[in-house]
Amino acid sequence: MRKWTTILLWIVFLVTILAETSFAVEVGIITGRDKGTYYQFGLNLKDLVKQHGYELNVFPSNGSVENITAVYKRPGTQLGIVQSDVLAFVLRVQSNPVLKNIAKKIKMVFPLYNEEVHLLAKKGIVDFDDLVGKKVAIGEEGSGSYLTAKLLFEVSEVTPQEIIPIGTDEALARLKEGTIDAMFYVAGYPVKLFSENVSENDNLDLIPIVNKSVLEFYPKTEIPAKTYNWKGQAVETVAVKAVLIAYGFRTVYCEELGKFARIVMDNLDWLKQNGHPKWKSVDFNYPLKGWEQYDCVRKYIGKPLQVPKKESSQSNPVLDAIKDVL
Repeated sequence: MRKWTTILLWIVFLVTILAETSFAVEVGIITGRDKGTYYQFGLNLKDLVKQHGYELNVFPSNGSVENITAVYKRPGTQLGIVQSDVLAFVLRVQSNPVLKNIAKKIKMVFPLYNEEVHLLAKKGIVDFDDLVGKKVAIGEEGSGSYLTAKLLFEVSEVTPQEIIPIGTDEALARLKEGTIDAMFYVAGYPVKLFSENVSENDNLDLIPIVNKSVLEFYPKTEIPAKTYNWKGQAVETVAVKAVLIAYGFRTVYCEELGKFARIVMDNLDWLKQNGHPKWKSVDFNYPLKGWEQYDCVRKYIGKPLQVPKKESSQSNPVLDAIKDVL
């Protein structure tokens, strides 16, 4: 009898331990370069959700187009961060039919923050319009910087001598060498690459973007004074919105991502206090044109469906793509 009592007590003990043990739910997010804001946001989310039983794997990437594909087919990658104008570009301009079909099922989890267009150039270049006849690095093909820069040149009709599709690290090195005149980097300030790898001795400057045609499609903003210790004045520029996305699977991952979103929404104050400075500007209720929130997210945050209005097509597909989301 004593033997069975002991066994029963052990069973009760084990059941109690198992009931109190939280097994981590594993989720993946694809971000951007390891020195960029996307990657830092991923790390902040990882720290947050770990406290609530989620293990978030943070993956770097070459940019938004890669991220769109990854949330569809890359194992263990249910979430991604992209630029709002990049998705519009894929849907309206990109010729790859497979990518177009994937993009149609990409859903928003949350809008995040404005990403400022950083235009870094040799001193002597006054503004965006001065890029006519210059050699300009615009980011690797498929990256958010690449597509935004392409759109900027399209709407403004500013024509550089050469557009060079290289990564930001290589672009900065070549800019310091003097073999190119300017480089684009679309990311929320402060950009780690510019904070750590640019100094006054490099003779470089952030250049304003105030072109009238550009401002018709992109919201005006500024990079505040002393965001970078080598730049004492504020710089006028434009911005795009960063978006946390998932692929529109109806049942797979639905519960996990819905609960994940609820944790993030309920702990935005924690992220603002402990994460990248850009968390302070995040508004999860920001109305982002052209995007539909993932139904699994709405279910867990108690938000009704809001179907975005369809807009009439324009004669210029590039301008149409921008108007759809900005």
